[in-house]
Amino acid sequence: MRLRRRNWRKVIEMPPISGFMPFGGQIKPQTEPVLLLVEEYEALKLCDYDSLNHHQAAELMNISRSTFTRIYMSVRQKLAKAFVEGRTISIEGGKIYFDSNWYYCKSCKCQFNNQNQSVEITQCALCGSKNIEALKENSQSDIQEVTEYCYCIRCGHKIAKRRGQLRSQNVCANCNTEL
Repeated sequence: MRLRRRNWRKVIEMPPISGFMPFGGQIKPQTEPVLLLVEEYEALKLCDYDSLNHHQAAELMNISRSTFTRIYMSVRQKLAKAFVEGRTISIEGGKIYFDSNWYYCKSCKCQFNNQNQSVEITQCALCGSKNIEALKENSQSDIQEVTEYCYCIRCGHKIAKRRGQLRSQNVCANCNTEL
C-alpha cells in the first residue's frame, strides 16, 4: 500500500513551550514522552482555546475539515495517554509553514522561514551557508521536502531537520547549543 503524501499545514505561531511535564504521584522518567506535532498543538489551540469550530480552524490551517478532524482526534488521544500514564509531553516537528518569508539553501537544500520579520536573513538556518534565495509563495513543492524542525531550548531559534539526521547532529547557529 502506498502512503499518501502529507500536505503542509499552516500554523499561526509556534507554541510558547516545547513540552509539558507531570508532577506528583508516581512519575516514571524512563517512559518515552508523548510527541505532539506542532500542527496538533495548533489544532487543539484553535478548537479548545480559541473556541473555533472545525470548519473555521481548518480554513485557518489551510487544510480540509476532515483532515483537521483527524489531527484534532489524534492530539486528544495523545493528551489522554499522557494524562492517564503520567508521561511528559514534547511538542516538536510536523509538516508546517508560517505566514512569513521562506528561504531555500542551495548548499544543503533545506527550506526555512523568517518568523522574526525585524531580523534580516543572511545565512542558512541549518548549515550557515550564505548561498540562500528567497522563495516565492506556493513554490515549496519544487524543493526537497522538510518535515521536521528542531528548536533551541536556550534561545528558541528554529532550524529545519533533514531526513536521516539525528537531533544531536544539529547545533543552534545563534548560541551554539546542541539541539
